[in-house]
Amino acid sequence: FLLMRQNPSGFQGHGRRKGERRRKACRGCIISPEIAVLNMMIVKQGDAPLVGLTDDEKPRMRGPKRAAKVRKLFNLGKDDDVRKYVNTYRREFESKTGKKKSKAPKIQRLVTANSLQRKRAERSVKKSRIANKQAEETEYRKLIAIRVKEAKERRSESLAKRRASSIAKKA
Repeated sequence: FLLMRQNPSGFQGHGRRKGERRRKACRGCIISPEIAVLNMMIVKQGDAPLVGLTDDEKPRMRGPKRAAKVRKLFNLGKDDDVRKYVNTYRREFESKTGKKKSKAPKIQRLVTANSLQRKRAERSVKKSRIANKQAEETEYRKLIAIRVKEAKERRSESLAKRRASSIAKKA
């Protein structure tokens, strides 16, 4: 066991604290019959194909679901219909009843006429709510102004009565 620092091989530092070290088993570059699994990646292909790895092409079992990723895979533009290209990795199989069926992934984040209509409807509802609120607020402000004005008039009237009565008492 080695006390390892964060480095590219052996101990990646995802979610580790800064400067954290960990005791890990590390074999280095020794490959012996004791090793059960080797995780490797083919970097460069030689003259002859490797049997079971590079000699036969395996079809893509599943493709991307997200519309943007399908566009990226098939190098499509915004105007191209993504739904046509998902059929390239459509899976055909027999159901339990014996019928032939096919399946393709449901495309996510697909911009359709319905989704655009829904977006427009939500925006219009939001705008109408804002307009209604503003109209109600202006009405409320007018009402408050009227009430304040009436209160001022009442107060000035009561003050005038008081003054008149105090003048009458003095005289």
